[in-house]
Amino acid sequence: MTMPDETAEHPAADAAGPEADSAAEAPGRDLAQLWVCGFMAVLGTLVIIDAASLGAAGASNDPIGPKPVPIILGILLYAVAAFYALDAIRGGHGEDEGAHAGDRLDWKTIAALCAVFIANALLIDWLGWVISGSILFWGSAIVLGSRRYLIAGAVAVALALATFYGFAIGLGIGLPAGVLQGIL
Repeated sequence: MTMPDETAEHPAADAAGPEADSAAEAPGRDLAQLWVCGFMAVLGTLVIIDAASLGAAGASNDPIGPKPVPIILGILLYAVAAFYALDAIRGGHGEDEGAHAGDRLDWKTIAALCAVFIANALLIDWLGWVISGSILFWGSAIVLGSRRYLIAGAVAVALALATFYGFAIGLGIGLPAGVLQGIL
């Protein structure tokens, strides 16, 4: 007559070994993350102070002026810092990805993304935002793994046009039209 094995009731615990016990334990609080929270709070303070020093440059078509957006951004920096601090104090921690997870950085992808951004910076004045922005969005999508070239291109053109008209109509800021001057 054989005695029942205690591990038969918990086969997963036996198969995983001692690593499962240490992985199941909480890693503890990483209070070093509070430095990031403090930096974000200081940055929020600087943004609000800088916004408060802006003059009251209101126009007839812009009665609010330039102050509200940086003040809202400063308040949002405070909110993110507070929620992040609360998460850090409760023991939350980010998940390692990339180099920290044992993977090496993909320098080829990083270099290709840098090339796309540099191409945008060099071409924006000559070609205009719609074309250079489309190249930027399409190139970034392709470099990051999209294999739907036509869909990525259509979405890139739509995003470039939307940002062009969003800046022009919504903010009153004209982006360069380049070779499409008079068409847009």
